[in-house]
Amino acid sequence: MDWDNLRFFLELSRSGTLVAAARRLGVDHTTVARRIQALEKETGTPLFAREAGGHRLTEAGRRLQPQVEAMERAFRTVEKSTAPPVDEGLAGLVRIGATEGFGTVVLAPALAGFARLHPRLVIDLLAMPRLVHLSRREADIVISLERPARGPVIATRLTDYELHLYASKTYLRTHGPIRRREDLKGHSFISYVDDLLFSKELQYLDELYRPDAFALRSTSVLAQHQAARAGAGVAVLPAFLAARDATLQRLLPQEACFTRTFWMSMPAEARQLSRMQAVWEFLRRVVQERQALLTGRAGG
Repeated sequence: MDWDNLRFFLELSRSGTLVAAARRLGVDHTTVARRIQALEKETGTPLFAREAGGHRLTEAGRRLQPQVEAMERAFRTVEKSTAPPVDEGLAGLVRIGATEGFGTVVLAPALAGFARLHPRLVIDLLAMPRLVHLSRREADIVISLERPARGPVIATRLTDYELHLYASKTYLRTHGPIRRREDLKGHSFISYVDDLLFSKELQYLDELYRPDAFALRSTSVLAQHQAARAGAGVAVLPAFLAARDATLQRLLPQEACFTRTFWMSMPAEARQLSRMQAVWEFLRRVVQERQALLTGRAGG
């Protein structure tokens, strides 16, 4: 039985789609499909059920998977024992999934510097207004608002961060000051689209005030920030995004402070990879060094 075909089988079983498996293997998705067809011809039975959302293991595929994983572990053991002791620095691909605002404002500038130090390392940053799934192999390291469900993953509490209530100074000049919670009555708000929330941790306003009206709702926190700058209304925004914005004014500092947590996770099987260890530790240092930014206490 061709080991290469088994290797393609294993990657498709983990990623769930031809495109994702092809990306991880560095080939075209048609190559993955061809390899799987060849393996199924060898075994004489379908190993995957083709569905609209991707490929799901059949019963035969589920029986085969642990055997191929054992072969993979044995191959890696032999590979390590025979590899020459050379150190060529970090190399390869590490894909990081993070929430849109945190990935854009906090991680991107730091990762740019890290990439310059390691020219043979490729960093993919998925800064998206949705959950990036570690279980679907969408990323190697995921930073999320909720602790990952139990499974073969390494997870750590990365950092807490704060969100505050803001409005533009021009908005407040035309709509009146907000000095206490009761003053929020009659004001327009900027927020998320309720039925498209990707995490319950994004439900802030329920803790403070039920808005009378929304001026704008968006799945993007960056869009909410820009709408607040433009004077559309009042918004709850991360301090790392809004605290240093001179066009915005923080409101109700004693009452409107929300704390949330970022969790960082990666597959347990990847913990031994030097590039994963290096990026993991770098991300931990980044948030430790930026605590003032994450809580809104950083200077301008």
